[in-house]
Order: sequence, then structure tokens, then C-alpha cells
Amino acid sequence: MVSAAVRRLVAVCVVFQIAPLAAQGVHAPPLTVHTIWGSPEFVSDLVDIVWTSDGKAYTAIEENASGNTDLYRVDALTGTKALVVRGADLVPPGAVKPVAIEQYQFSGDGSKLLIFTNSARVWRENTKGTFFVWDLTARRLNPVSTRSGYQQFAKFSPDGRRVAFVRDNNIYVTDLATGDETAVTRDGGENVINGTSDWVYEEELNLRDAFRWGPDGRRIAFWRLDQTAIRPFYLLNQDSLYPSLVPVRYPKAGTPNSQVKIGVVEISTGRTSWIELGLDKDIYVAAMDFADAPDQLWLTRLNRHQNRLDLLMADATSGAARVIMTDADSAWVDANQPRWIDGGKQFLFVSERDGNDQIYLFDRSGSLVRRVTPGGWDVQDVYGVDEKSRILYFSGAIDGPLGRQLLRVGLDGKGLARISTDPGTHSAAFAPTFALYVETYSQAGVPPVQTLRRSDGTLVRTVANNAKLREQVSGLGLNRPEFITVKTPEGVELNAWIIKPKGFDPARRYPLLMNVYGGPGSQTVTDSWGGANYLWHEMLAQEGYLVASVDNRGTGGRGAKFMKLTYLHLGRYESTDQIAAARWFAAQPYVNPDRIGIWGWSYGGYMTSLSMFRGAGVFKAALAVAPVTDWRFYDTIYTERYMRTPQENAAGYDEGAPLTYADSLRGSFLLVHGTGDDNVHFQNSERLVERLEAANKPFDMRIYPNKTHSIAGGTTRENLYGLLTSWLKAHL
Repeated sequence: MVSAAVRRLVAVCVVFQIAPLAAQGVHAPPLTVHTIWGSPEFVSDLVDIVWTSDGKAYTAIEENASGNTDLYRVDALTGTKALVVRGADLVPPGAVKPVAIEQYQFSGDGSKLLIFTNSARVWRENTKGTFFVWDLTARRLNPVSTRSGYQQFAKFSPDGRRVAFVRDNNIYVTDLATGDETAVTRDGGENVINGTSDWVYEEELNLRDAFRWGPDGRRIAFWRLDQTAIRPFYLLNQDSLYPSLVPVRYPKAGTPNSQVKIGVVEISTGRTSWIELGLDKDIYVAAMDFADAPDQLWLTRLNRHQNRLDLLMADATSGAARVIMTDADSAWVDANQPRWIDGGKQFLFVSERDGNDQIYLFDRSGSLVRRVTPGGWDVQDVYGVDEKSRILYFSGAIDGPLGRQLLRVGLDGKGLARISTDPGTHSAAFAPTFALYVETYSQAGVPPVQTLRRSDGTLVRTVANNAKLREQVSGLGLNRPEFITVKTPEGVELNAWIIKPKGFDPARRYPLLMNVYGGPGSQTVTDSWGGANYLWHEMLAQEGYLVASVDNRGTGGRGAKFMKLTYLHLGRYESTDQIAAARWFAAQPYVNPDRIGIWGWSYGGYMTSLSMFRGAGVFKAALAVAPVTDWRFYDTIYTERYMRTPQENAAGYDEGAPLTYADSLRGSFLLVHGTGDDNVHFQNSERLVERLEAANKPFDMRIYPNKTHSIAGGTTRENLYGLLTSWLKAHL
């Protein structure tokens, strides 16, 4: 239930000459559900940048005409490509066909390449598969392991002589010279997880790869999660004659979590030391690594309520640990991590302690040196520090929450300067030397472009102009989203965008569809490219609909006070704002007040349901996809961060549950859910169906058997959006 993060014009203005391109007669396929979701017509074409250690080049994978994956080194300044690995050569011993490079990692000295292939999905990502090592000098490919079973998260030791990986919840180390494979943990299994994470750590703390090599290669530090106390939630797979149960260890709000330990194992002896994590065992260890020293670790410890984050330093041998810094809040704190600089003598940390996400500098003992960024607006991404010039590079909402600008400032807090200046959303991939970066830039209605720039923002060259997609979109002659402000009866000004049909007539009244997500810290109202969903909204606009989105209270980019107002009361203020926004639109002369609809997915499905039920007929139609219908059904980390436990906040859970208001449904309601959803369980929709039936409320429903929270795969998305389109035409 996390919202996706968002992603420049001088010297690339040709990219954004929308009208001239259309005037030149660029042919664009029509916007249909099939061209958007079932064909490659509107697919973005950008480069995945992996910088070389000297910052002079980056590497990139390309699929050749034979379908093999070649690896190239691209000179950053000139764009000249040099073949590093020919895909056709990557044939494992005893095999006929080469393997495909899906992900890769160079050894420290650049002599070997670790290749990840044959991957398979675990929960959200393809994190299990097969690893091979390609020796660039000997031109030889060897498997990391000759034993059966998937491997996960393989990585070179610092000297490049060994590879560590996870298999079946244990950590193994392979000596590349001899091929010998050694287990360094042995108790992993169904209940105990070593070196990777359980479901909720992956979903909510973004932890998958859960072990770290020590800087001298003598030790490995790892998470150990004992999930014995977590009850399995069973998904039902109906693919066979008799259904099978698929257990997922899923801790629902207020129930036990995994017991976490941090171990440090000596590779040569197998001896494991355990880090002292404190007397409170009901905690999360959100991040951990070696602290630029082979005998010291740092880790971040969150209490169960997640309103206190402690940064600890620990001795890798004795396990003794001490708190060096604490970030605390009356509501919640984010699980941010320190960024170490000056050889570990100092670190940077992002905190909302002054009301906005800002960057602070601390010394190694945890003493605050200074706040580096100026405050008053939210920092977004921290790209790092050029330690020679003592300059910090980052992005932030300096011009307001709609856009993201690239910025720099001295570590002394002086000399704040813009690197990017054009309105829109900018992100960057900096070279290790910080002399160059690749910028990805887009605006609302304008697809992204990638350019190579010097550290002051000066353009060097275009990396990826995304030409086909830009021309396709330009040729459609669409009305781009207009940004507006919606004022509620309570005097709250909410950011919004609206898309109007071609040939918009202000004297005519149009039906309106509102799109909502609305979850804590999220934003749908940004000056950035919106991808396939944006194109679908434009398709609806071409068919005579207005489409709008409003960022309610609780969303991001406007500081902690605006976001954390919803603490302990998820749904109360958010749905109130969506209902107020619908009423504001209804009062506009170009909106048909009797034809306003709302739709959303996940938290957006929750918001759609709650707003529809609480709206007393404000909405004529609502489409809720994979909604939470009672926060008691959702996981511990996400839910308790904002609501505490059901035992502590029963009234808040009742107040924020769409189930509570289901009998107030007025208008048309479509409920969509996948039965294989391991995130927002199908249970949520089943319970809602029970309530609607008990209240004798008519509604429509579409079930996608065995589909996950993404409801994707094959033609599924095309089918889903075809359903949403036809249903809207019939009911709005």
C-alpha cells in the first residue's frame, strides 16, 4: 500500500513542442483500452543507468536481434558504446543456449560479472532465480551453486573471491576458485528466515536483501526473523479439481510479528554473535550495515508504534550496542537511514523534526552538527555528497508540492542553489564522482526524457529522448491536465488537476470522474507524467468525461502537520475532503452535479468505498478496486503506524471502516478484486459483500481468480480496464 514515487526544458525544448509535432501530421494510434493496455504503442523507452566506479561511463543491457542480452559500456560524455559482454557467449557448462542478463554486478576489481537470470516472483519482485559468474578475462561462465533450488540476493565479497547468497532461508558462501559451497546459517526453514525477510518486512519496510558483507570480507551480518507466532493467512487456489490452500505468514493489525535478531557470523569459524537489541522484543530493525569498519555495525530500531526510531552502533564481535541518535514524533516517524560520509566520521539523516522533511548532519557519536537544508518545504530524495567540494545534492518541493526540483547546498548549510529550473518533476542518477548525472524529467501530460548533465545542470547530451512515445502523445492533440485549487467549507485549500475533453465548451455540463489514492504521504496531483492510467483518463476525456484528482489532507509534499492530521483516524479527513471536493465540482457551471463518479485502487479503493458510502448521494457511481474495508484486516507495520492497534484504538478502526457505512450506499457501485491478493486480502471484499447484501443494496462485482493485488498478467489489465470503461459508460 505504498504510492509510487514521481520523476526537465532548456536545451531539450524540441521534446515538448507538442503543437508543432501534431501540426506536422505525426500519426498516433487512437487511445483505446487495447492500445494503452494491450499493445506496445504507448510504452516508455528509458535507460536504466548503472554508473562505473570512475564516473566516466555507465553500463547498460541491450537485447540484440538474436534475442540475447549484450552488456555495453557507454562513454558518458560522447555516448560511444563498447561491448563488454556478448550475450551469445553466456552459455553455462553443459548447456546449449545462453542465459539472459536480468541484473548484474561487477566485482570490486572489475574482473568478474555476477549475473542474475531465470528469475521468478516472490511477492512484489522477482527476487529468486539463478546466479552465474562470468570471468571477463578467461571468458568463462560458472554457476554460483551447483545444487538445486533458487538462489537470492547473491553478491561478491569485497575481494571478489567469494559469493554469498540465500537459499531456502539460509545463507551460503561459495569459494569461486574451488567451487566449494558452505552454509553459514543452518536453522532456516518454514519458521526461521535468515538473510531475507518475511512478508510484512518486504511490503512495508522494503527489506528483501537481508544480509551484508563486512568491509574486510571476514564477516556477514544478517537479519534472522522467527515468524513462528505469525498465523498463516490462506489464499485459495482453484486451479485444480480440488482447491489448494496457499499459506501466507501475514501479521494482521494487533497480532504478533516475527521476532527479529541481528547476527554477525565469522566466515572462517562459523561463530555467530548476536547484537543486543534492548529489552523490548516487540520491535522492527528497519535497516542495518557495517559502519565503514569491519568490527562495527549500525542499525535502526523502531518501536512497535513506530513513533520512535533509534540509531544504534554495535560491536560486531561482542554484540554490545548503544543508541547514538533518536528520531521521535507524537504520531509516527519514517524508517529513514543514515548516509555515512567522511569515512564514517559523520552521517546525514532525513527527519521531520522541524515540520518538514529536512536533512541533518550528525557526527559519528550522534551529536547534531547542524540542519543542512533550509526548511519550510519537503526534501524528497538525497543523492549524496561530493566530499571534495563539501556539496550535498538532493531534490525537493522548493516550488510547492506539485513539482520536484534538483538542488544543491553546502554541508555548512550555505549556498543553496537550484540545478534544475523548469517546472515539472526532476530526478537524478549521479555518478560516484558527482561530476555528472543523468536527469529524468517530465511534466503532466508530457512523457519523460533523460539527459546527461554536469553537476551545475549544464546539458551535455540527450541519453533517451523517448521519441516514439512523445510523438504518439503529441499526435493525439490532448488537453493536458490543468492544475487548480479546491477550497473546502473548512477553509482547507486542496491541490487538484482536471482533464477536459477536446473542444471543451464551458457552457455545457459534463459528467465528472474523480480518481483518488489519498493515503498517508502519497500524491496523485503532481506535475509529472502519469503513464498508462493518465492515458486512460485522457481516453475517457475524449469520450466526453471530465476527469479530476484531488490530494486530500493526509497526503504528502505539504509538511508533517498536513500529513499527520489523520493520525489515529484514517479515513475521517480524507473522505470528508473528497466529498467536499465533489460538492465543489458540482457547483462549477461546466460539471453535471448529477453525474459525478469516483474510482481508486488499493488505498484508493478504500477511499472510493468510504467516500461513496459517507457521501449521501454526492457520487452517482463508484469503482473500487482491491479496497481495504476494515483496517483490522490489514498488516501490522502499515496499519499500526497510522492507527496503533485495534486493541488501543477500536473506535478509530470502526470510524474508518467502509464496512461501518455500507448500508448507506446510494448510487451504482462496482467492486473488483483478485482472489490471489496477498496484500489486501479478498477477505476485505467478501466482508463488504456480506454487508451490502444484508442491507439489500444492489451492486456489481468482478472477481479475478488467483490474481494478485496488481491484477495483471497476460490480457488481464486490458480486460480490467475494458470492464471499468464499459461500466462507467453504463452508470455515469
